Amino acid sequence: MEKIRIGQVIKVNANMVTVEVAGQIIQNEVAYIVHGQERLKAEVIRVRQNRAEMQVYESTQGLKAGDVVELSGELLSVELGPGLLGQIFDGLQNPLPALAEKCGFFLKRGVYLEALPDETQWDFTPLVEPGKKVLAGSWLGFVPEKIFKHYIMVPFALGGSLEVVNIATPGKYNLKQVIAQLRDSVGGLHDVFLQQIWPVKIPIQAYAEKLRPTEPLVTKMRLIDSLFPVNRGGTYCIPVVETLKTFPELLDPRTHKPLIDRTVIICNTSSMPVAARESSVYTAVTIAEYYRQMGLNILLLADSTSRWAQAMREMSGRLEEIPGEEAFPAYLESRIASFYERAGVVRLQTGATGSVTIGGAVSPAGGNFEEPVTQATLKVVGAFHGLSRERSDARKYPAIDPLISWSKYTGFVNPEYKEKCHSILQRSNEIAQMMKVIGEEGTSLKDYIEYLKGDFFDFVYLQQNAFDLIDEATSKERQIYLLEFICAILDAQYNLEDKASALHFFQSLRQLMRTWNSAEYNSSEFKTIESQISMFLETKLMKKDR
Repeated sequence: MEKIRIGQVIKVNANMVTVEVAGQIIQNEVAYIVHGQERLKAEVIRVRQNRAEMQVYESTQGLKAGDVVELSGELLSVELGPGLLGQIFDGLQNPLPALAEKCGFFLKRGVYLEALPDETQWDFTPLVEPGKKVLAGSWLGFVPEKIFKHYIMVPFALGGSLEVVNIATPGKYNLKQVIAQLRDSVGGLHDVFLQQIWPVKIPIQAYAEKLRPTEPLVTKMRLIDSLFPVNRGGTYCIPVVETLKTFPELLDPRTHKPLIDRTVIICNTSSMPVAARESSVYTAVTIAEYYRQMGLNILLLADSTSRWAQAMREMSGRLEEIPGEEAFPAYLESRIASFYERAGVVRLQTGATGSVTIGGAVSPAGGNFEEPVTQATLKVVGAFHGLSRERSDARKYPAIDPLISWSKYTGFVNPEYKEKCHSILQRSNEIAQMMKVIGEEGTSLKDYIEYLKGDFFDFVYLQQNAFDLIDEATSKERQIYLLEFICAILDAQYNLEDKASALHFFQSLRQLMRTWNSAEYNSSEFKTIESQISMFLETKLMKKDR
């Protein structure tokens, strides 16, 4: 560990502090501003000769020129090890429940706790023997954590081939006990613990190969999976806030245990300055990469990247940098791109694969999608799920608007069907807009039927009943089957004499299809309703389509 260097505060501008240091200064290193009994954590964001400008992750009220600053020589890092799952941390990886217990409802500044409890005993099982050759990221053993095997890995910072000198026997160990020793190519010995430290702004790259995301991420929401899919290891964005408000309270449909058991939450408290938003983003993606190294598939929900960008804008203004559009920094796009680039699928040293899928929420002011953060995000993500106030007010679930959403991923449905559905929805919307002007009576029967087909598809396929245990989640196989069935309905020509009979036909068909959606897939009820729908369609099909 580098020797601590001392500097002193010469200027305070909100949560940006300028410090003068006699020795060298390292970009992005952590420093502590000593103020009375408090030590306030900060990070170097710009170096100018013997001066450093730092963003402080606490309130700077009361700081003054002459206050002592201790530069640690270490980058902003997180603890990675068993015990992360189910935790709620702030951007500096302080466990917030423990912090609240120590400080009370109003958190004190300058109080930092260990992210992972040192004294907890973990049941370790070795997977290698002395003499084994390993690489950074190789699995040495595992401990049980919630429903997972938490693999203990060769520290990511070690390079080249290493030899296992000794490995702990099966038993209980805490985070401070050595569980293995490794010898590098020049004979140096390295102790391995159940935890390791990693700087958050450096991606973890201890894998054999980064792969192209090709496997669909099945959400069981038909609108997303069929029309606007996201691949596992891909990226998407959605204009919404409070994504995580109720997420951890949900039950895991696979284990029927709280979803928080396989969730880590990183959040900012109201007392933390905007600089903490940046650390939260990087802390979260580093923890996601860590679990990816265990061969797991991780979903990272970032809510909201717009607030992170606002923090960058604020700090850029205090650094007196040349502003870009709407006063955001000129490097906004590259920062956003570098964050989403940390998503992906990787093949590990073990041969297993793991992935990080990143979903970013943007919060455009006034719903203006032309603002810089949204535009910079749309340039780099693979899919966009645009929410609609109109659909939400109409109680259509999910409230994702199929007319403004898009995806670059292929998904698992037939591309021909997907194109057909997009076309029908677009045409139906055009006719609906026309009907608002000239009325239903001014619309031809052919156009009116096309409008009804789009409305029918939206109602029976894109919308799902969140209160129905069957319809709330649709399997991949059922989506493929159902979409093919519906596309055949949309392609067919019907013997409908007038608009009234057309409306009655599609309303009756909607009710049959909605009942079908509530039947368990391939059950006797499912097949019975399918037969009823087919018979009903036969009564109205034109002769050439029979």
